[in-house]
Parts: sequence; C-alpha cells; structure tokens
Amino acid sequence: MARRPDHIASQGTQRLRGRRGVEQRKRRLAAEPLCRDCMAKGIITASTVPDHIIPLSQNGPDTDDNIRCLCADCHTIRTREQFGHAQVSPVGVDGRPLDPKHPWNR
Repeated sequence: MARRPDHIASQGTQRLRGRRGVEQRKRRLAAEPLCRDCMAKGIITASTVPDHIIPLSQNGPDTDDNIRCLCADCHTIRTREQFGHAQVSPVGVDGRPLDPKHPWNR
C-alpha cells in the first residue's frame, strides 16, 4: 500500500488505524447503537458510522469522547455542513430535479 506523503500525514490529528481503530469503532457502535441525530428528532435508526464531533482535519482528538455515532444519512448531512459542500437536490427517475423552484422546472 502506498504511503501518504509526510506533508499530508502531518495535517490534523492522526486517525487510529488497524486493530486499534477497528476496536474503537466496535466499542463506540456498541455503546451508542442508535443514531444520535435521529433520536433527537424522535426517529429510531441504527447507527452505522462513528463520526468525529471535531473533525480530525481540524485537530480534533481521535478519542471516544469526540465520537458520536450516526446513521449513514445523518453522517452525510453533518459532513456536508462541516466542510461546506453543497446540498444535493433530489432528482426523479428522468434525471430532472424534483424541487419545483429549480431553474429547470420553471
């Protein structure tokens, strides 16, 4: 496996890798089996993704108290919010945007 260049590896906090990373993931998902964000909305959804509250790229620690467990959908939303990615508009089977305010639907 190719090694990351040192200038990239030194940015942010090192992520736990290998056996320690797998053990941390299992431990966190066992401790928090339901998605934290869905629970706040009154929805019960299994958590599948340990998410760093303060991202490692922003020097957040890779410790249990900096991890919340989310479902895949909530993790995608949180990641987009944290890193400024645009919200993706849902599209129909024909590929046209479903939002009636979208310019294609005017």
